[in-house]
Amino acid sequence: MLLVEEGTRRLVVKQALGKLRVEQEWLADQNRIFRESAALRKLAPCLPERSLPAVVFEDRENFIFVMNAAPGASVCWKDLLLNGEIRVETGQRVGELLARMARVSWRAPVWESEFGDQTVFDQLRIDPYYRATARRHPDLAPLAMRLIGESAARRVCLVHGDWSPKNFLVDGASVMAIDFEVIHFGDPSFDSAFLLNHLALKSFYRPQWADLYAQAAAGFWASYLAGVPGEGWIEPATLQHLGWLMLARVDGKSPAEYLREPALQDRVRRFARELILSPPKSVEEVFSKI
Repeated sequence: MLLVEEGTRRLVVKQALGKLRVEQEWLADQNRIFRESAALRKLAPCLPERSLPAVVFEDRENFIFVMNAAPGASVCWKDLLLNGEIRVETGQRVGELLARMARVSWRAPVWESEFGDQTVFDQLRIDPYYRATARRHPDLAPLAMRLIGESAARRVCLVHGDWSPKNFLVDGASVMAIDFEVIHFGDPSFDSAFLLNHLALKSFYRPQWADLYAQAAAGFWASYLAGVPGEGWIEPATLQHLGWLMLARVDGKSPAEYLREPALQDRVRRFARELILSPPKSVEEVFSKI
């Protein structure tokens, strides 16, 4: 991505790569860039103002599109979290946005017809996070395969696919969501687990702020549940994904860059395996045990 500034105008130029810049080989369909731009256009009328960047231009030959940038004062939520600037209100806002996206697309054929293909989701999430991690933990592999199948059958709404703190730009009370290239129609519990996983991992990394991360997670979860259509399987499904996503950040293709110490990795690994083998009953229980 490239930030372009001219006077008061700020634009971002984004291009999709066929091979991601990671240590292990990781290939993905470059056309995902245009699913992202299509999603931004279609979701813009459905979400609060300034929640998404506006698409300005597309270059289909070079797999590029241009969008408006967030205000210059915006700060990446991940950076705020790692620096101890942890506000429950931001977690609540992120939960509200996710619930709104799920609600407007819930069991809607018009959204499923355009975003139903899950090829890129498989390339960028299922294979590197689930199958690759299962190869490192063969005793857990049958559980991974079962979860992949169960999740694939839960096709009910739009799923962002990378609902991570790095993809939220915070400007006071305003939060902008970015990076929709993994978007698809599928299992909403993946997104909720993805976000909770990042907050849980930061609790391991910065234990002095574990209570604050837990409060942000609780704010996110309460806001999300209040807005997403009432389905009793959301929390159990989220907890199923959470253990695997956590384990993937130490043993998958995309290890968390701040979890480099072997002792810390071992602690996360043991905790994640326990979540997989003995799923907790609630999100609150997960954070109470970290």
